[in-house]
Amino acid sequence: MKQQKLVIKVSMNKDKSRSKAMKIVVGANGVDSASLDGPEKTQIVVTGDGIDSAALVTLLRNKVGHAELVSLGPVEEKKEEDKKPEDQDSKPPPLPAAIWSYGYAGGPPHYVYQMNPAAGGHYYNNDPYSCAIM
Repeated sequence: MKQQKLVIKVSMNKDKSRSKAMKIVVGANGVDSASLDGPEKTQIVVTGDGIDSAALVTLLRNKVGHAELVSLGPVEEKKEEDKKPEDQDSKPPPLPAAIWSYGYAGGPPHYVYQMNPAAGGHYYNNDPYSCAIM
């Protein structure tokens, strides 16, 4: 089945009734996400796959108050327009670490770092985000 989007208008006056309605909606079968929308946060926008809209509206009427189905339709796909590639230089490079097991289970992992002979045999990293204690 395709993803569908429901907009349900519920008479909710207080925050307690809003949270109760959201708990009911999120707990329904097939619901992927739910959010409050509209003036005074009286509409609940529900997206999911295979949602029984009639049963959900009836459940809201019984538990919260007056509820009506405003719209029902497929989820609109967002078109991605010319996304700018992220700057690859902004992420620090990963540390050259390896985890080796020494043949016994349950022990702590051992990290082995590559030594740089130009830095006096000690590990040296130009990364500003690396730990200076090591």
